[in-house]
Amino acid sequence: MTDAWLQPTRSKRPPLSPGRGAAVWALATLSLLAVWLIVYAFVLTSFEAARSQTVLYSKARETLALQTAPLGGLIEPRTPVAVISAPALGINDLVIVEGTASGDLMTGPGHRRDTVLPGQAGVSVVYGRSTLFGGPFGQLGAARKGDSITVTTGQGVFEFKVLKVRRAGGALLPVLAVGKGRLTLVSGNGSGFGALMSPNGAVYVDAALVGDAQPSPGHPSGVPFAETAMQGDAGSMLSLVLALPLLMGAFVFVVWARSRWGGWQAWLVGAPLILAGLWIVSQATVQLLPNLL
Repeated sequence: MTDAWLQPTRSKRPPLSPGRGAAVWALATLSLLAVWLIVYAFVLTSFEAARSQTVLYSKARETLALQTAPLGGLIEPRTPVAVISAPALGINDLVIVEGTASGDLMTGPGHRRDTVLPGQAGVSVVYGRSTLFGGPFGQLGAARKGDSITVTTGQGVFEFKVLKVRRAGGALLPVLAVGKGRLTLVSGNGSGFGALMSPNGAVYVDAALVGDAQPSPGHPSGVPFAETAMQGDAGSMLSLVLALPLLMGAFVFVVWARSRWGGWQAWLVGAPLILAGLWIVSQATVQLLPNLL
């Protein structure tokens, strides 16, 4: 004789209603998407930026060697225009591209198009991210007066010495004398997850050109609002709107294929589609964030 009759019986959990089941699936999907976005932003973007820099560095070396590097005027966005190094700031042979929109800074530091190129007479402004995509300018706040910055362009190699570090609202430097050159590096004020959740302005590093400045052939007189400091790119909203249905369609396809082909066959075909959709959605989402993060 057993004591099974003494053990309490377990009541079966009632099945979820269609409405609750849909809500659970929606919440689980949103949670997984949020986790993916965090992993993409803080981990995968670093690899993406490193790959972009490898490609850009090869292209920059070629244009510098052939003396075909752009010197000013209207330059296509994301075109390599210079190579910057500042060991004290953790910057080593990074390629600067043209443009400072959020999408431009996914590849590395970007030159603000309405300023001269580094080494030319006037003030040259270069933006860089503090956290995402490897955070190339994440150590700008640690700059000290006298730190050396080297920039190579189609006009030669130029050395700059840091004058000061300032935050948004801080006192500006005196107006630059005619024929002199200055470089201003700009990034988000802070780094890491806290900066992403609570962006609080920009940090600026002003550096004076050592030696003579080169002439400039001119540059645009202004830039779109999306290319100014701490702005996102609303233009990526269209990509996001188009990518989300593709991502949902990939999930639906996997569910359908699983019922027809089986589990592993469905995921073998559907996983690349889902990953591609997630990547496009993630890129578009990140571009909505401030460009200096």
